[in-house]
Amino acid sequence: MEKVAKGEQTRQLIVDTALRLFQENGFDRTTMRAIAKEAGVSVGNAYYYFSSKEHLIQGFYDRMVAAHSEVSERILLEEDDFTVRLRGVLLAWLDVSQPFHEFATQFFKNAADPTSPLSPFSAESGTAREAGIELHRRILEGSTMKVDPELRDDLPDLLWLYQMAIVLFWVHDRTADGATTRMLVNRSAPLVGKLLGLSRLRVFRSVTREAVHLFRDIGWFTRRP
Repeated sequence: MEKVAKGEQTRQLIVDTALRLFQENGFDRTTMRAIAKEAGVSVGNAYYYFSSKEHLIQGFYDRMVAAHSEVSERILLEEDDFTVRLRGVLLAWLDVSQPFHEFATQFFKNAADPTSPLSPFSAESGTAREAGIELHRRILEGSTMKVDPELRDDLPDLLWLYQMAIVLFWVHDRTADGATTRMLVNRSAPLVGKLLGLSRLRVFRSVTREAVHLFRDIGWFTRRP
């Protein structure tokens, strides 16, 4: 147990050091050797825990998901209104992520490459992605929202894609503390709630089903890496 705890401490030390150097020097200019030296571990030890700089970012992703889930828990336990839950969880993500805004802008050009392991759609990001989708599943299932039963299973994926759009906007947002992104969340979450509520009405059902079927046809629900 002590050995496992020490290994986790070393792993977190490497992640913390890497994030600081990424922020100070930029992702591209920071080497694994520099990270190991600054953390006070051997290069081989650094590579034992993380096979590349890109895998270090996965450690960052996992940490952010864990922190976001922890902060979101109170909202999910106390609220059953879908819009309040969705808005609260998205704002919680901004609270957790805002200290890393400058860092996010530095490595986004790498993450935007669909072949990069830093992409939120990559196989390497699978654990963090699935955790994010599961969080949106909890938002929906724990709410009083009534939706078309045919769409319910696919909606968490679509809600996660909506969050990714918010993330993209946030990366480019230069207002203090992400004020414009927060405004976007506050105003768009109720719209999403209204659209989902309309999905159960017969007059809108065919439109919403067609939209979800489009995502199925382009492979989002079955082609995830």
